[in-house]
Order: sequence, then C-alpha cells, then structure tokens
Amino acid sequence: MTDALSYFAMGWLDPWLLMLTAAGTFAGIYIGAIPGLSVTMAVSVLISFTFTWPVNDALALMAGIYMGGVYGGSRTAILLNIPGAPSAIATALDGYPLAKRGEAGIAIGISTVVSVIGGFVGILALAVAAPAISDFALMFAPRDYLLLAIMGILLVGSLSGESLAKGVFSGALGVLIGMVGLDPMTAEQRFTFGSVNLLGGIPYVAAMIGFFGVSEALVQLHTLHMPAIKQQVSRIVPSWKLVKRFLPLSLRSSALGVIIGALPGTGGDIAALMAYDQARRTVKNPTRPFGEGAYEGLVAPESANNAAVGGAYIPMLTLGIPGDAVTAVIIGALFIHGLKPGPMLMIETPHLFWYTVGNLTLANIFLLIFGLTGIRFFTRIVECPKGILLPLILVLSAVGTYAIQNNPVDIYWMLGFGLFGYFLKMYGFEVGPVILGIILGPLMDVSYRRAVISVEDSFPAFLWDLVSNPLTAALTLALAALLLAQTPVASLWKRRR
Repeated sequence: MTDALSYFAMGWLDPWLLMLTAAGTFAGIYIGAIPGLSVTMAVSVLISFTFTWPVNDALALMAGIYMGGVYGGSRTAILLNIPGAPSAIATALDGYPLAKRGEAGIAIGISTVVSVIGGFVGILALAVAAPAISDFALMFAPRDYLLLAIMGILLVGSLSGESLAKGVFSGALGVLIGMVGLDPMTAEQRFTFGSVNLLGGIPYVAAMIGFFGVSEALVQLHTLHMPAIKQQVSRIVPSWKLVKRFLPLSLRSSALGVIIGALPGTGGDIAALMAYDQARRTVKNPTRPFGEGAYEGLVAPESANNAAVGGAYIPMLTLGIPGDAVTAVIIGALFIHGLKPGPMLMIETPHLFWYTVGNLTLANIFLLIFGLTGIRFFTRIVECPKGILLPLILVLSAVGTYAIQNNPVDIYWMLGFGLFGYFLKMYGFEVGPVILGIILGPLMDVSYRRAVISVEDSFPAFLWDLVSNPLTAALTLALAALLLAQTPVASLWKRRR
C-alpha cells in the first residue's frame, strides 16, 4: 500500500513531472478546441519527440494532453457550433443554443466542472475496479458490438427534433457516407466509382466540420443584420446549488462513460452520444427542452466523454487492448520504451499503473484550473459582429480541415458537406445524426459480418446467439425497448399521460 501511494505521488512531488503534466493539460485544452487538430494527432506527433525521453516524462505529457484534449472540444462546440472533436458533437446540441441565449460563460463553467467530475469517476474506476471492468469488457463479442452500434444509430430518435423519419434518413445517409472506401475485411472497393481519391474513404473530420461549422455559417447569413448577443460572464464558476442539482445526472453519465470507454474501439464520442440519449430519456423536468439550451444536455455528454478517458486506460493497462485511438497510440509509445502493455505489465511494473493513475488525477486537477480561465476571452468570440465572425468560422474550418492530412481536397469535401448541410437544415433535417451514422456505420458493418462468420455463416445460429447468451440477450431486450419507445403508440401514450 505504501509503495502504491509513493508511485501515485511520484508525478506530484517531482517539479519537472508536475510541469510536464500541467503543460500537457494546457496544450490539450487548446489543441482540442481547434477543429481538426485531434488529440490522437497530438499524441502521435509527441511520440517522435519523446521516444528518447524517460518513460515517466513521456507518459506525464501524454496523460495531460489526453485529458485536456477531450474537454477542449467543448469550447468551440458551445461558442461556434463547431465540435473541436467528435466527442463534443453531443455537447453542441444544447451548448450552442445556450451561447445564442447569452449564457456561454456559465455553460463553459458547468461543462468544466462536470468534465472534472467525470474524469475523477473514470480515474476511480481505473484505480479500484480495473481488473473487473476489463473482464466485463472481454465478454463483449462481435454480436454485442453490433447491438451497441444499432442502439447508437437509434439515437437519431433523440437527435432528430420533431420528425423521427427525417432523423432516420439523416442517420442512414451518414452510414452510407461511412461505407465509402475499401472494405475493411476484403479490401474490395465500395462506392468509389473508380476514383483513387475515394479509396481511403471520405474524411469524417472534413464532413463533421462542414456539416456543423460551414453549414452554420451559411445559416447565420440569414440573420446577418441582427446584433451580436452579449454574453453573461459575471459568474463563470457555477454555484454549489447548481452543481448539486446536476450531480446525480453527472455521476450516472460518468458511469456509462467508463463502461463504454472500456470497450475496445469505442471511446468518448459514442459514450457522449449515449449519455445524451440516456439523459433525454430519463430527466423528467429539464431546465429547458433538449436541443433548445437544456443544461442537462450539456452535463451528460461532458461527464461521459471525460469519464471514458479512465475507462479507455483500463483495457490498455490490464489487457494490452486499446480502448480508443489515443490509447492505441500510447500503447505504441510503451512498446517504444521497452514495456509490454497487458497482464504482465501489472506484474512486472506495477509502479507504472499507479504512476499513471496519479498522472491522470493531477491532469484532472489542472483541467479544473485551466478550464475556468480564459473563459471571458473566449466568450468575446461570440460577441464579434457577424460580418467578422462568419468569415472567421470559415477560415478556422478550412485550416482545421487542411491540417489533418495537408490535403487541399479535404477542403473541397468540407465546403461540399457544408453546402449540403445548409440545405438539410433549411428543410428541417438535423446534421447530428449524419455524423453519428458516419462514426457508427463502419463499426456496425464489421461487427455484423464478424458475428455471422463466427457462427459459420448460419443466420439461424446468429439469431439464436442473440437470445442464448445472457449479455447479448440483455442488450437485445434493451434494443427492443428502445425501438418500442420510439413508436407512435409510445408517443401517444406519453401525451395522454
């Protein structure tokens, strides 16, 4: 126990490691806030600089960037309706309406506090229940990932506004876009029409920035004559009464984020979307209707995506299986430093586990400090005249898109999706389900085919698996309940009650 505490506090007592964690968290917040500059990219670039460093130094910097970057995407999502990262897509649904109401300051303050709460829940789960959660994550078979992806696609019922049919259409459109490129299992071309440029698929970051950023700039042209809304920044730190009110929802969403984050190949984006849907279905008296500036719609995804950070570390450290793209890069860094992530890591180098837990805890504390600073400066962005703000959004979108692959073709994709998203919004279609379909479509495709292959291409055997396995049967029942909840009969029953 004494050794564990000393390893936990190693990063706290060494001024150099303390500075590296602080610098990583600060950089992560502002890297995550820039559309297109993902946390995965930042950590990947860091490996080339840190492979000659001591392993403790490298891990301290990466932990800070990871924790800060997941949170940073919420700032542009709230202020400009441009998610800095996929995990902030759900945040924009209610965060941006809050900014349009002049409440950007308190919205960022609440998102910071609940992100820190979610981060601590994820770290606690990593420290206390890592082996148990890892064993639970290993129970998921391809059929379970298929059901999980379908449940995610059905979130269009929550993201589609008044019309479920329009939401389903938008989600299906996203799935179709996500299928473009080489088949992940057979390398056959799909929807490429003989174009070499489509072999790698359509860059989803360009689609995300186009659908959210460019389309919003085009929509705002209709209100160009209207003055900018003054933001209320007199109180940034939320009151204890407000935090206490949202604490149960934050804890529930954080628990969901830990579980989703611990599933290999998922991550904070799926966790945030599922937490948003869970909040929309369970919160009885939200502050406002969801999608119109409900604080609950901000609390749930921000708690879940930061809790997913601790969840993603669980299979990485205990099993050597990455929970998401960032932990996959960190596994590569551990191999470069001569370490072997997995069960033997816990036996041969147990100090590394507790050192990582201490680093994440420290990064989460710095997240609270840095997250509550600079808010007044950021809110000034929304108060700019629209004649200045809208070109700024377009330039920021173009820079963020180009920075991914240094490919000017991605800018054309962004502009095309922005124009398409503008017409979708004009006719009452939501663009959120499109991005959700792009993210979850490939997971659903691969999981279904692997599940069928595992039963030797026997569809009856596949159907039997859906009800014979306890975990799969529970997910099947949850999926059936979700389908029934979105039927017209269920809506009529709710209205009568």
